[in-house]
Amino acid sequence: MSTDANEGRGGFEEFEVIPAVDIQDGEVVQLVQGERGTEKTYGEPVEAARRWIDAGAETLHLIDLDGAFEGERENAAAIDAVIDTVDVPTQLGGGIRTAEEAIDLLERGVDRVILGTAAVETPEIVAEISEEHPGSVVVSLDAKDGEVVVEGWTEGAGLSPVEAAERYADLGAAAILFTNVDVEGRLEGVATEPVRELVEATEIPVIASGGVATLEDVRALADAGAAAVVVGSALYEGTVTLAAAQDAVDGTE
Repeated sequence: MSTDANEGRGGFEEFEVIPAVDIQDGEVVQLVQGERGTEKTYGEPVEAARRWIDAGAETLHLIDLDGAFEGERENAAAIDAVIDTVDVPTQLGGGIRTAEEAIDLLERGVDRVILGTAAVETPEIVAEISEEHPGSVVVSLDAKDGEVVVEGWTEGAGLSPVEAAERYADLGAAAILFTNVDVEGRLEGVATEPVRELVEATEIPVIASGGVATLEDVRALADAGAAAVVVGSALYEGTVTLAAAQDAVDGTE
């Protein structure tokens, strides 16, 4: 990969493949296009976390899916168990609605908090948290048909990812987590153009998520300028391995 493609990656010195540990009802699951009732379960969260660390994960992506839908952190105990067990950086989202809660999580050992609904409804929360813990806020911009969606991907926010990214960069966000809900969990490939547009529109790193099924998908997102990619279903189903996914990009640099 060219040096130019690595510019603007902020805290990500090199492109990183981040395993997803999405938790619903205390179990690791993967949803198709974010819809409840489509989930496939993959066991216990601490076991999954250890598996990915043993496979070489440098960061874990933890999501409380019940929290994302209900607005309260329903899987706090399971997530606390993961944080207490692992020795790699973690980024946590789902049900974090206040600055106080985010700051408490950061002080308890979470490295980055992911804000979706809270950031859209109350943008100043990003600045409030970032002032106390610089570099700790990832804003989640989840999009369906080109529109940012909130409340567990059930409600449109009336703005595009590019419009939103510009706002949060100014408020001190450390990165944007962009999930393309249209391809999420389907294992049918990625859409790179929305990622490229977002990368070009903001100075902060863009973490891509949604649709990765092959090593070519990982390379395509890296080539689009993403600083990292979150991978879920493809890893759990074994269509790609973490080592191969990372090597696929490292080998092009």
